[in-house]
Amino acid sequence: MKDADMTLNASVFTVFLCLLFGGNGVAIKLGFTGLGPFTSAGIRFSMAATALFLWAWYKKIPLALDKRQWQLILIQSVLFTVQLSCFHIGLARTTASHGALISNVLPFVVLILAHFFIPGDRITLKKSMGVLLGFIGVLLLFFDAPDLNSDLQKGDMIILCAVISWSVSAVFVKRIISGFHVIQITLYPMVLGIPFLFMMGLLWDDPMVLSVTPTVVKALLYQSFVATAFGFVAWNTLLQRYGATALHSFIFIIPLSGVFLGVMVLDEPVTPYLLASVGFIVAGILVVNIRKRKKIPVFPCP
Repeated sequence: MKDADMTLNASVFTVFLCLLFGGNGVAIKLGFTGLGPFTSAGIRFSMAATALFLWAWYKKIPLALDKRQWQLILIQSVLFTVQLSCFHIGLARTTASHGALISNVLPFVVLILAHFFIPGDRITLKKSMGVLLGFIGVLLLFFDAPDLNSDLQKGDMIILCAVISWSVSAVFVKRIISGFHVIQITLYPMVLGIPFLFMMGLLWDDPMVLSVTPTVVKALLYQSFVATAFGFVAWNTLLQRYGATALHSFIFIIPLSGVFLGVMVLDEPVTPYLLASVGFIVAGILVVNIRKRKKIPVFPCP
């Protein structure tokens, strides 16, 4: 399970992915203008799964799994379905800016879980300080409205549950991914989760489909093909090579891009609590990931 060091190209590509993921919250909110949360998620992952299946067929990627692999995939599918359900429900109640910021608790939870479940990922005093700063930043969001019992805070709590599930999933995938092709570990949780998403949409979305406008269609295309089909495969590929902790250290870019796009596209308010939250979360990420510059060895002249 030894991870490679992040290269410059890998780092730049990870930044690009995080920018794409930051825009996903805005796309989901735009999709909610015509679709219920569960219905939106079901359509999104149906389209993404179809794209991944066609890609696997075109590239002749084997999709067959043995009994042990199916057992692991079923566990990952449950985590995936819980994560996506909570995220879509929460985002329907809160803002895209809040959703993006709360998503940034992910590297801190991954850090804590990796300490116990991934060999070599240990929590130090410096990392503990970074975790504390990050959680203070998230805590500030729960005071970002005059009514603490409003849907905004409820949505924030639900997204926090989604992020915890996402963190467990990230560590679990890191432990098992060496036994899978990246397409398998990405495709099957979607396929197994889709029926449950539509079932929950039938039960709780009111209505499942309100209207299908060009904005809703474009939002679904972005979610399905850019952020999901391409984004998930690329992310899992990087996760397989570089490890959970190193990769998730770039997550701070998601809230920065998510808040910026939420303000610019959805006209969401910029409040002191929101700005303070951004500051604490980014500071926490930097504290966790800044490393001392290695000294260049000095050799005597010949």
